[in-house]
Amino acid sequence: MSGQGPQRRLLGSLNGTSPATPHFELAANQTGPRCLEVSIPDGLFLSLGLVSVVENVLVVAAIAKNRNLHSPMYYFIGCLAVSDLLVSVGNVLETAVMLLVAAGALAAQAAVVQQLDDIIDVLICGSMVSSLCFLGAIAVDRYLSIFYALRYHSIVTLPRAWRAISAIWVASVLSSTLFIAYYNHTAVLLCLVSFFVAMLVLMAVLYVHMLARACQHARGIARLHKRQHFIPQGFGLKGAATLTILLGIFFLCWGPFFLHLSLMVLCPQHPICGCVFQNFNLFLTLIICNSIIDPFIYAFRSQELRKTLQEVVL
Repeated sequence: MSGQGPQRRLLGSLNGTSPATPHFELAANQTGPRCLEVSIPDGLFLSLGLVSVVENVLVVAAIAKNRNLHSPMYYFIGCLAVSDLLVSVGNVLETAVMLLVAAGALAAQAAVVQQLDDIIDVLICGSMVSSLCFLGAIAVDRYLSIFYALRYHSIVTLPRAWRAISAIWVASVLSSTLFIAYYNHTAVLLCLVSFFVAMLVLMAVLYVHMLARACQHARGIARLHKRQHFIPQGFGLKGAATLTILLGIFFLCWGPFFLHLSLMVLCPQHPICGCVFQNFNLFLTLIICNSIIDPFIYAFRSQELRKTLQEVVL
């Protein structure tokens, strides 16, 4: 909430650009290079956030309504939807409050605004951490369902799933509180960046291993049908494309934000890094876009969930 001091802290300032500015702007610096700054209008930011909120609320409602979806896999997907929902709610709420304060429609003492910003920052940071955790949990769940298919239901039980979900939420709240409280320590940024890299590596290793097993299975089927060239090649290309889209979207949406945090540690005063810092609004917008895309990757591909979703909407 700029205008009240450095109150965004770890997450930076959301309203660093004006809604009236062009989408692409060359920001000149007296001592540094000319920077390409992508300005995100507040209206667009709020609209994307509201779309994400509605979409993820529908996913949670569909999973809660249909008892056939009350399984560990869908509980993880539902928790991912809740995390994405909180990411969007936190950013939309903060942007709305900043606009009201800037317009003079919300008169509050600086201390009150400061406390409100602390709460919203913890909400946003915690939901980001939990979202990454549940993406990793979904990858682990799918890995176990493929490589331990016969023992899957004895390994991934509902009590264990609920314990894992509870542990993720508790860890997310505690870690986000510490991150916001000690935002000016380099260790905080390094922990966040390391956490992102760990989730990226975990997902890549698990999904690549699953793709290799699927291709091996397809080759076995091909031998039975005496078509050793056609099926494996087509299946492998389709699986590789799916894997590329899944990991590509994850890296595209989350990578710039954590690049921003990395550069805050490596080169906080360098002019070129300063050009990256000016596009922080864009990085947060990409995270909200990921909240919009996640249901299409993890939830809406289920025919049972789509059918329930139609019932909820209609």
